[in-house]
Amino acid sequence: MTITQNFLPEQYRQTGALEINHNYLHDQFADHEEIWTKIREVVRRGDFTLGSEVDLVEEEFAKISGVKHAIGVGSGTDALFLSLKALGIDKGDEVITTPYTFYATIGAIVTAGGTPVFADARDDYNVDPAEIEKKITSRTKAIMPVHWSGKPCDMDAIEAIAKKHGLAIVGDACHAIKATYKGRQAGELGTIACFSFHPLKNLNVWGDGGIIATNSDELADKLRLLRNHGLAGRDECRIFAYNSRLDTIQAVVARHMLGKIDHITASRIANSNYFDEGLRGIRQITIPVRESDVKQVYHLYMVRCEQRDALQKYLVENDVDAKVHYPVPMHLQPAAAFLGHKMGDFPVTEAIAASALSLPVHEFITRDQQDRVIQLIKAFYG
Repeated sequence: MTITQNFLPEQYRQTGALEINHNYLHDQFADHEEIWTKIREVVRRGDFTLGSEVDLVEEEFAKISGVKHAIGVGSGTDALFLSLKALGIDKGDEVITTPYTFYATIGAIVTAGGTPVFADARDDYNVDPAEIEKKITSRTKAIMPVHWSGKPCDMDAIEAIAKKHGLAIVGDACHAIKATYKGRQAGELGTIACFSFHPLKNLNVWGDGGIIATNSDELADKLRLLRNHGLAGRDECRIFAYNSRLDTIQAVVARHMLGKIDHITASRIANSNYFDEGLRGIRQITIPVRESDVKQVYHLYMVRCEQRDALQKYLVENDVDAKVHYPVPMHLQPAAAFLGHKMGDFPVTEAIAASALSLPVHEFITRDQQDRVIQLIKAFYG
């Protein structure tokens, strides 16, 4: 495997503007006046810290996620970190996860005091349950499956492993709002599920934000303390903790987007299905298996490609914002050097990192634009 960086021509680096883009926020927030009206009301009330809009977005998110509790926090990364702290993860504790993920997954484990232990991925980009079981030791305290690109992991197998060994499951569901696994919402999978409201997520805000879903009363109570200095009231601090509250103004935006989430989800699924049909006959493209009992919500639409880097360069030069998520897997990052891994330790992950390409599938891409992407890929391969 050769580690490469994303190809970006000088013009794109300077402007960030391509005809068919991953970034769709200008279109998504074209109705911003409605949001400003609600924000002005927050300002009028002076309701800035854990305000009523936070309570409302927590109630609404819990309802759509099929859980008893949703706790708004400062980011998806904080959701992961605080969940690990709520479970008591500390120095010497191991958390099993995948090396094919975003930096925040591993960063949350390390900053919480734990040690990340990697289990290789499967061809669908998600962690392989069989590899998880091989990595369990007496120090293992939790499993952190990542529902990559909005496709839930094989949770029947992972939950069986967790039950067998007495482990908690902290789901990194930052890609997976409205995803389902065998009829269960992503928020219902595992002990705790963590979501991100980052601007480029399917449900997004005007900055950072995150939310934690759980059915555990005990964990919900502890998480509410952990996100707010450990305060049980203005004058009572039960534990010394953190400051990671979901901002009330961001909660206004999140509630606005909750009204659109079904449309966003349906659009991403339809657009991804259209790409599947258009690309399926290209020998050099490998589309992951689509499972009928899993609803993938396509935060990312990814396929594996021969000559990936050359194809990405060709698409970008032709005004298509093709991206690589991500060319260097976590076990080969400089920050992970202390874990002692080398190339070849996780061959499936490394093969995915060397061949996967992401194409835009947001709700504003048109069929004509998708047809152009498909034709360009066909032309590249001749």
